[in-house]
Amino acid sequence: MSALPLAAWMFPAAMTLIFLGMPVSLSLIVIAVGFSIPFFGIDLAGLQLYRFVGSVANNYALAAVPLFIFMGAVLENSGIGRRVFEVMKLWLGRLPGGLALAAMSMCAIFAAGTGIVGAVEVMVGLLAIPAMVANKYEKSLISGTICAGGSLGTIIPPSIVVIIYASVAQIPVGDVLAAVIIPSGIMVALFIGWILLYCTIRPQAAPRIDPSEFDMPLSEKLKLTLVALIPPLLLIVAVVGSILAGIAAVTEAAGVGAAGAVLLNIIYRDFTWKGLWGAAYKTVVITSMILLIVVGGTMFTSVFRLQGGGTLVTDLVHALDLGPTGLLFLFLGIVFLMGALLDWVSVVLICIPLFMPFLAPAGIDPLWFAILVIIMIQTSYVTPPMAPSIFYLRGIAPPDFRTLEMYKGVVPFVACQLLTGAVVYFWPALALWLPVVLR
Repeated sequence: MSALPLAAWMFPAAMTLIFLGMPVSLSLIVIAVGFSIPFFGIDLAGLQLYRFVGSVANNYALAAVPLFIFMGAVLENSGIGRRVFEVMKLWLGRLPGGLALAAMSMCAIFAAGTGIVGAVEVMVGLLAIPAMVANKYEKSLISGTICAGGSLGTIIPPSIVVIIYASVAQIPVGDVLAAVIIPSGIMVALFIGWILLYCTIRPQAAPRIDPSEFDMPLSEKLKLTLVALIPPLLLIVAVVGSILAGIAAVTEAAGVGAAGAVLLNIIYRDFTWKGLWGAAYKTVVITSMILLIVVGGTMFTSVFRLQGGGTLVTDLVHALDLGPTGLLFLFLGIVFLMGALLDWVSVVLICIPLFMPFLAPAGIDPLWFAILVIIMIQTSYVTPPMAPSIFYLRGIAPPDFRTLEMYKGVVPFVACQLLTGAVVYFWPALALWLPVVLR
């Protein structure tokens, strides 16, 4: 039996460093450097790896990442979120689970305004959790709503996940953004439908709000909606719509979004230099974290291939002889498991370059596969026991929220996410139709 190539030991070595507490980005970089020395030699290893850093730095699409993060940070620190939540309460508060519906709707809106996984959950949670607690909502319902709503930042355009994925898979960003629109709409509809169904069957889980809170002339309600809701929606439509219509590249649209967010702050009189500095600081921190992982992931997968990883994966796939359907579910299962252990950036950077060569020979559409992978990443984000969404929620929830209640609350929403994936799997046109139309 021939000896295993060095690439076979890279994943165990990286996971060991990660479980020992080393940051993911540094773990990937350290392993890439260490395993490159036998191939390049100690004198040339640094120079060769620097080329991979240059390839990331020269990627034009990645310039959109800090701009979208800045847009989200500005919106997060403004009073726009509070106004949107109050308006959603006015329109949805009379329905079963009205506050949960308002929180979920707000999550959908701000997922389109930030594109940052986790930021939506924290922002909406800080506004909605106290209101739901005060109205004696079931803690599991609160937990599931905030966690699932926060996960929408993964799939609703302009998602940072989509931008990184498109860059790694070398698929036009506009195509992927268009492809996720209908599946993300289906997912939001399933989330809202579940809340309505559950709160109708079990009204004690979400006691009705006093109707007097919503006693307001229709003209006044429409005025509040116009002021609070329409401007941020127009900004989102301008950003995403300009990309889909081919008017602007993703980086240009991100620049419009960043400038528009600052302009909205000025219009709403929420602008402060301190807030602008805070948004800029947060942008630098989050962007540095993401791009350092991008650099580490690029180096890791490149060295993995140089050390025979591509041949190793090919031999393994051929030995399993799964067929196109089996191969698809194998890849999605790997993404789901890795999503429970690593952040989404690492999952995309490690898995997608290895999976892409097998898609065309198996007859799997890369764009359809991209949407299924993004849904799996989002599902792993909220799936117990390793759900990152639970850790975000733990940081903002009252002390009496138990972890078991949080796990119980997210389970129905995980089912909704899996159902969305099943719908896209059986009807690929839901993902592929809109990109063709927009071309």
